[in-house]
Amino acid sequence: MTTFEPKPYAERGRWDIYAHVIHALMLRDMRTRFGASYWGYFVVVMWPVAHIFLIVVIMTFRGIPSPLDGSAALFIATGAMPALVFQYTSREAMKAIGNNKPLTYYPQVKLFDLIVARYIVEVVKGFTGLVVVFAILACFGIDPIPDEPIMAIGGYCAALLLGLGIGAINVGILSFFPGWMIGYVLVTISLYLTSGVYFLPQFLPPQVYEAMKWNPIVQIIEWVRLGYYPFLGVSVDYLYVLGCGFGSLSIGLAMERTVVRRLA
Repeated sequence: MTTFEPKPYAERGRWDIYAHVIHALMLRDMRTRFGASYWGYFVVVMWPVAHIFLIVVIMTFRGIPSPLDGSAALFIATGAMPALVFQYTSREAMKAIGNNKPLTYYPQVKLFDLIVARYIVEVVKGFTGLVVVFAILACFGIDPIPDEPIMAIGGYCAALLLGLGIGAINVGILSFFPGWMIGYVLVTISLYLTSGVYFLPQFLPPQVYEAMKWNPIVQIIEWVRLGYYPFLGVSVDYLYVLGCGFGSLSIGLAMERTVVRRLA
């Protein structure tokens, strides 16, 4: 008499296999990128942290005050952290494909699995960096806790969502245009310098500010800063930002199922 495994157990088995694949890809990614040591992970985490405080030191040395009342370090951190979170998550997806594509010769590993594993590693790395920034600010007597925590957390999550979506699109572009790896670096540098990390865009002429608002990174930074500075006096189009995030993710997934798989 033939027995059949109940469907819930079969489903659970497939998800267990997928979880093991993602876990193995994450471990391999961390060991190859971070030199198989805690020091390598520490250096990678501290790189954006050092970037933030280097800008603060330059502002202090040149006597440039914060555009808002309070600490210049807190102002820079609230702008740089969401921008860097987006930048790293959207850029590292391309590197995941380039560095680990031979793994797709195994039938259990798909290109999308490489993106998911790298994304999870970047989320953990970004969260660790955020904790380090909070700890350093607290050591200098600066309160890193936002007045409206839900608002700030929402902005960080929006940065992660947009980074995932744009990263998926980048993988699709990279599949037929390898030079995009370098081209996107120039794009991210331009976005970083013009998204309001070091200044308040609302003080610019209204026409310029309205044009900048089409850049979702500008609104994500304002979203996070509203959690720290409720009196900032800006309005964020939350539906537009989330639409950009989910829309880019949908486009990226569609490209992964059509363009990327066809050219792989």
